[in-house]
This record gives sequence, structure tokens and C-alpha cells, in this order.
Amino acid sequence: MAEVTSKELALAVCKALADKRGKDIVAMYVREKTDLCDYFVLASGSNAPQIRAMGERVEELVERDLGLVPSRTEGVRDGRWAVVDYGDVIVHIFNDETRLFYHLERLWADGGNLEKFNEETGEFELTVSEK
Repeated sequence: MAEVTSKELALAVCKALADKRGKDIVAMYVREKTDLCDYFVLASGSNAPQIRAMGERVEELVERDLGLVPSRTEGVRDGRWAVVDYGDVIVHIFNDETRLFYHLERLWADGGNLEKFNEETGEFELTVSEK
């Protein structure tokens, strides 16, 4: 299998999140801001079972389609804030309250690095973030 770029991985993650009806799915390119990863992918779920299902779906589809397994997962079973770490792409799945409280978009977006996932096209759309 060919090497997967971080953008391809981020897009695959977004599709998996949308498959479980994730809301407000965005990808932020943060490589120029941190050595931690290339992308943060953020999504919201309505309740703990949905957040758990979203995290499990990401792991299932990314392994099936791309042959990748996360190096670490946290909080998937708790259902408030789940993190699935693929190294170059770190996935954050929140409930609405937790996402609003931490508001990672405000901390990491700079107006040119935030892309909203469009479920209809299955592609990213560049957005203008809030500063």
C-alpha cells in the first residue's frame, strides 16, 4: 500500500466521523504551529454513545481502508472528549459543551488553516476562522 499523506488521513477521518453523523467537522493544519502533528481533526457528537461510535468508526475505517492503527486513544469510552492519535493527525471528538469550553479552533486557527468538511462533496472547504 502506498504511503498515506497526512491530508489524506485527515480526509479519511472526516469521512468516518460523518458516517456516524458527526457535527461541525473541521480539519486544522497546525504543522507550522507545533511539532506535535500536521492536522487536528475536530468533530462534535450529541451524546456519549454517539461519541463512542464515532471514535470506534474512525479506528475501524482507517485501519480497513488505510491499514493504520492509532498510536493511542483516550476517552473514547467516556464520551465527553475522545482523542484518537495517528501521529500526523490527532482526532478530537467532543460533546457540545466540552467543545465550546476548550474551543480549540480559537486557539489554533489563524484564518487560513481551518478547513470545514463538506459531507455532500466529501471534500474540505477553506473557511475563515474566528480570531
